[in-house]
Amino acid sequence: MTAVDHGSAYRLGPEHRDFRAAVADFARTRLAPHVEKWNARHRLPLEAVRELAELGLFGLAGPEEYGGAGDFTSLCVAIEEIGYVDQSLGITLSAAVGLGSNPIATFGTPEQRERYLPDLLAGRALAAFGLTEPEGGTDAGAPRTRATRTAGGWVINGSKQFITNSGTELTSVITITARTGTASDGAAEVTAFLVPVGTPGLEVGPAYDKAGWYASDTHPVTLTDVEVADDQVLGEVGRGYGQFLAALDDGRVAIAALALGCIRACRDLAVEYAGTRETFGKPIGSRQGIAFQLADLDVMAHAAELLVYAAAERKNDVDHDRSEFKRAASIAKLYATESAVTATRIAAQVFGGYGFMNEYPIARFHRDAKILEIGEGTSEVQRLLIARGLGLPVA
Repeated sequence: MTAVDHGSAYRLGPEHRDFRAAVADFARTRLAPHVEKWNARHRLPLEAVRELAELGLFGLAGPEEYGGAGDFTSLCVAIEEIGYVDQSLGITLSAAVGLGSNPIATFGTPEQRERYLPDLLAGRALAAFGLTEPEGGTDAGAPRTRATRTAGGWVINGSKQFITNSGTELTSVITITARTGTASDGAAEVTAFLVPVGTPGLEVGPAYDKAGWYASDTHPVTLTDVEVADDQVLGEVGRGYGQFLAALDDGRVAIAALALGCIRACRDLAVEYAGTRETFGKPIGSRQGIAFQLADLDVMAHAAELLVYAAAERKNDVDHDRSEFKRAASIAKLYATESAVTATRIAAQVFGGYGFMNEYPIARFHRDAKILEIGEGTSEVQRLLIARGLGLPVA
């Protein structure tokens, strides 16, 4: 794809602008030439993951004392620019940080952080997040996976599904949520556990045959009499669900940044094509029916950018109001992901028959976009959270 500068809606500072330029150059020169080959193989290219690691992208939001940079805005910039070239690699980075290392950095003990974070933030290892279950879907607060107390710790039995980065050679640990009891109000008591790869009874199933994100790693996970010690509890016993809701807020902004990359790519590809493709002796971009659709793509890109980086700014503010950040995260996620799906449809329409051919990137973006509305909380969940933020007593 030809590099196109249509201007930015959100005014990043000089350091972030320089960082964006560096990541964009890396993505378009080092990754873009291989993206179609990697997606055709339906596997995560570890060579690309290692290049992301060499650029320091896995440590962008992590604590500085473990090798991170502590800057959530930079992470969003990186995800956006990687996602502009390939959504599969974008979600790999997003999940590795937002759902992989971030919960350990936020809720882990000093010993857990020391054990895992240096390798995770350096990209030498990947962590996965086991929350969704086959019977549960959005109802993650009532897991069927159970952890039972023993004399030496806990025994976990259950299954998880759709787990990103769970089956790679670099995967070192999978964080699992399990029911450990029942609260006084009858709700499930949920606890999070760190389960290292290779633990007896932990089995990663075959990779899914997905409709999109071909070059990302996604597997089901089963746990059969998996034994873990007390020092493998992440955070407090019984607080696992709340911890992961907090982690999901961060992840929603990251997914919105990934969606923003998709919108921008669709806009730029469609504008470039409309300027060169001729019908009846004129470029199709000269016709209002096409030009107005391209204008809509530009509006989506600008609006999504403002929402993503306003939410990231709230996250970076150490004194931020958690409820305001949660609302900003849901708004950014809802608007950017639904706009990404619309953007791929518009761009495919501009390309006509070519938009249905796999030799054009538009077809790949079209495949990849739909899951953005589902992962990290569906659009319906985001509307529910936004409505609650307005003070409405919705259930």
